Amino acid sequence: MKRPALLRTLLLVLAASSLHAQKYSNEFLAIGVGARAHGMAGAQTAQVGDITAAYWNPAGLSEIDAPFQVAAMHAEWFVGVSQYDYISFGKSLNRDQKSFLAFSLIRLGIDNIPYTINLVNPDGTVNYDNVSSFSAADYALMASYARKLRNPAFSIGGSVKVIRRTIGSFGGAWGFGADLGVQYRKGNWMFGLQGRDLTTTFNAWSFNLTEREKEVFEQTNNEIPTGGTEITRPRFVLGAAWRTKLGQKTTLLPAVDLEFTTDGQRNVLVSSKSVNIDPRIGIEADYDGFVQLRVGVGNFQQVKEDFDPNQESLSFQPNFGVGLRLGRVQLDYALTDIGNVSQVLYSHIFSVRIDFRERNRSGAGESNL
Repeated sequence: MKRPALLRTLLLVLAASSLHAQKYSNEFLAIGVGARAHGMAGAQTAQVGDITAAYWNPAGLSEIDAPFQVAAMHAEWFVGVSQYDYISFGKSLNRDQKSFLAFSLIRLGIDNIPYTINLVNPDGTVNYDNVSSFSAADYALMASYARKLRNPAFSIGGSVKVIRRTIGSFGGAWGFGADLGVQYRKGNWMFGLQGRDLTTTFNAWSFNLTEREKEVFEQTNNEIPTGGTEITRPRFVLGAAWRTKLGQKTTLLPAVDLEFTTDGQRNVLVSSKSVNIDPRIGIEADYDGFVQLRVGVGNFQQVKEDFDPNQESLSFQPNFGVGLRLGRVQLDYALTDIGNVSQVLYSHIFSVRIDFRERNRSGAGESNL
């Protein structure tokens, strides 16, 4: 009898969620949200000032002038195999303190994975009607709050997040964590600092395998998963940005982020066993608040040469983006890895952000664009 094809899918998904690979735990939260940010390679910590700040630096929520704002993003990875979606909405709470409350949902999932454990009947015949499907998905629900301090140049914000990771009905995990961010704006200069997973995020895994599924693991000499804890250690991002005029209607905004990790050596530009530094560089040109062009560079890595493993070359990921402001609607697009020169396949990313007006005082009308 043929081995069930479930092995090729279930084991790959379980391996991707291995409890031993804690250095890269919850890496779906390292992708980032918003096409504007992706066009600038994620250089957002100092200058982000819209609802996507809940992810990049919650302190930036205090820069939102609209009483109510929503945003959404969609991207596909690995030639459409993986779907990445994001939606967020938030409301101004106090105009004097510039306080803002936001809720965000992120999902990264692979859907319609064939479940073929019952493909072959006990008598050896094949029945394709027995094939079903399942999904492997990661979710993050975030609640974020920010406000200005007594010195209005300073803003502070934080996020708490609940993480849910599922692998069909076979297993899942719950996790909890918190982020904290600060921004300082003075004149044309902006600085930001974000601490992610400051409490150390713990994912508690549990598995619910049937006897048939356990038999597949035993027949293939694989260990049956029984659960465990996955740990995401804190990381810190330091950012700086500068806004300058170029002519009467054009504004340039260069920005740089430095991400610091201390959970072991990573393949980044500055790499060591104690501290790693991963830079992200981006620039945005805005014409009259109507159209924006963006470029960015990030994901610096040392890659071994194909024909000489002893030789390494520097790989990086160049990104490009464009934005269009139509009244209270902001449309953004990003093409990551332009030229396909890095180790990451390029992806098209689309996002939209909408500002809403307040309900009129008579209460007769709803919030309008």
